[in-house]
Amino acid sequence: MTKIYNFSAGPAVLPKEVLAQARDEMMDWHDSGMSIMEMSHRGKEFMGIAAEAEADLRELLAIPANYKVLFLQGGAHSQFSMIPLNLLRNKTTADYINTGIWSQKAIEEAKRYCHVHVAASSADKNFTYAPTQNQWQLNPDAAYVHYTSNETIGGVEIFSTPETGNVPLVADMSSHILSRPIDVSRYGIIYAGAQKNIGPAGLTIVIVREDLIGETLPGTPTMFDYRIHADNDSMYNTPPTFAIYIAGLVFKWLKAEGGLAAMEQLNVLKSALLYDFLDNSDFYNNPIAIENRSRMNIPFTLKDAALDAQFLKQAQHNGLLQLKGHKLLGGMRASVYNAMPLQGVQTLIEFMREFELAQA
Repeated sequence: MTKIYNFSAGPAVLPKEVLAQARDEMMDWHDSGMSIMEMSHRGKEFMGIAAEAEADLRELLAIPANYKVLFLQGGAHSQFSMIPLNLLRNKTTADYINTGIWSQKAIEEAKRYCHVHVAASSADKNFTYAPTQNQWQLNPDAAYVHYTSNETIGGVEIFSTPETGNVPLVADMSSHILSRPIDVSRYGIIYAGAQKNIGPAGLTIVIVREDLIGETLPGTPTMFDYRIHADNDSMYNTPPTFAIYIAGLVFKWLKAEGGLAAMEQLNVLKSALLYDFLDNSDFYNNPIAIENRSRMNIPFTLKDAALDAQFLKQAQHNGLLQLKGHKLLGGMRASVYNAMPLQGVQTLIEFMREFELAQA
């Protein structure tokens, strides 16, 4: 059987070690007589699982004590509303950086609640780069500054942490969280859907500074109030228990692999191999500015788009799955998250080389 490599942008590849452990524990978790999926979220077994997952995440990211870690649902889309509902307070304006499709979605949702000031945008070059901070026109009276640090669809990543002074910095890190160390203390809120680099779909992680909790807009739904979730240890309602369990296993896998510094080294290597190949080919192209090339999501096009369907069919035949680009951009996209092994990238490059030669 051909070895399979899954390049899906999300739900995405998980570490084989994690899947194997979940398989072994599926019917009976630690002699409890229950599957994880059957446990009460308020029982001592699952509460221990959730507490351990949070502790491991705090260790991996060196999360300061004055930050809450919330295990929520609703994906990044819910956070697009929860951010303004919780952070606007007595202000009417928020700054947003527009670097692509996910930034635009966040902007459109925030417009329901406040005036959105687009402090910088890369729309002028079809979102193929990210404006540097000296190009940002920030409003010192803004309630917060929001940016998407990795655009999953466009393949644009911002590697430096912006400086926003006393204005809280908010980051959607859905598709690169845990791929490299970050300084959590420089952010007001970090949020991420789990289905790209953490675990199964259904879990959303929010890391929020405590002083930003507790003052929502009038009429805010109970489930959209960070204080409610913080006061109830993310168990105000039934949380996505199985997704939290798998995320906890991924956190332990990351620790066993050497933590985020080691993971960053591997991700730099994997992405550099693929970008180097693309740069030295006249057949393939990556349009993203070199300084903003994502290590997680690598879009590319073929010289002749008429060959796209043939490329995808042959790639699948060779065990290289989910390479079709997003419907809004077309082309191809290889997502090489933490769990994608180096061999997977090497196998993809070899296939791409052979496909190119066959068209000569």
